[in-house]
Amino acid sequence: MKNHNRRDFIKQVSATGAVLATGAFASCTEKASASCSEAGTDENIRSKLIIPKAQGLKISGTFLDEISHDIPHQNWGEKEWDRDFAYMKAIGIDTVIVIRSGYRKFITYPSEYLMKTFGCYMPSVDLIDMYLRLSDKYGMKFFFGLYDSGRYWDTGDLTWEIESNKYVIEEVWKKYGHYKSFQGWYLCQEISRATKGAITAFSSLGKQCKEVSGGLPTLISPWIDGKKAVAAAGGDLTKAEAVSVEQHEREWSEIFDGIKGNVDACAFQDGHIDYDELDAFFSVNKKMADKYGIECWTNAESFDRDMPIKFLPIKFDKLRMKLEAAARQKYDKAITFEFSHFMSPQSAYLQAGHLYERYKEYFEIE
Repeated sequence: MKNHNRRDFIKQVSATGAVLATGAFASCTEKASASCSEAGTDENIRSKLIIPKAQGLKISGTFLDEISHDIPHQNWGEKEWDRDFAYMKAIGIDTVIVIRSGYRKFITYPSEYLMKTFGCYMPSVDLIDMYLRLSDKYGMKFFFGLYDSGRYWDTGDLTWEIESNKYVIEEVWKKYGHYKSFQGWYLCQEISRATKGAITAFSSLGKQCKEVSGGLPTLISPWIDGKKAVAAAGGDLTKAEAVSVEQHEREWSEIFDGIKGNVDACAFQDGHIDYDELDAFFSVNKKMADKYGIECWTNAESFDRDMPIKFLPIKFDKLRMKLEAAARQKYDKAITFEFSHFMSPQSAYLQAGHLYERYKEYFEIE
């Protein structure tokens, strides 16, 4: 009888202890959670910037890159893209530019011509139609990026891209030209110096884009052949031989003279030169653009070229310095490559959301 009572007593004490312990643990957890929650949701916490705010040119455009060979695909559906357009809109982005409508055999829309002629793969989603619908919804301008067959990268001759894009331009305008947001074209072939066939290709493609669409503007985004213009697949971060400001001006004056009237805006990529070279190159870019009647944009890269890991979101101060240089030289517009990977709060990179917050603090965007 005593043994039985002892066992009952032990069971009762154990059960009571377990309940008390569980309650205590839950209470502690709730307190910790509440404490963390309070700390994490305090909207009054701001970074204490020790530099003047909002001195840079605001980013008002971004590339969209889902046909890439050097950054990972995020595999977003329309829900995620819709959310991203809202994030873009919240910081003043009014223009989206498809980096390219296809690269080699991967394409962004079901092009009968490209699938038949180049053996391109059928995409599961029509990204161009989706981007245009979202651009309509959020009141943004959409620039269509042409097709990149890869032949220019293989041969160094840009004229290879003329023939294929003749058909793409016609096909795309017929298929999507009715969208209100379709407001421009991006000639996606990238160059840095006097390149074989560049003037012919840009002039021919730009002229056709404008003729088929009733004069919609055309954009190019070359890079400056600076010390950081190294192969993305290589291990080097810099190179010994880089173009001088004087040589850059000579070569691009010739190119601008040859493409004026068919190319309306040029957004030089800003990541291939060092930060103490920004003003020298930017001032020359603006002078040339003004002389030849071309709008001077900057392609403010929001990824970091200074790191051996390619590619991660850029340090905020680097982005700030580049945007401030563009403002000092009175550039017409700042776009970025590119928001969704390197600045979006929902990017696969955690740092991208932090860059978004630092950008908002600097420009005092609520």
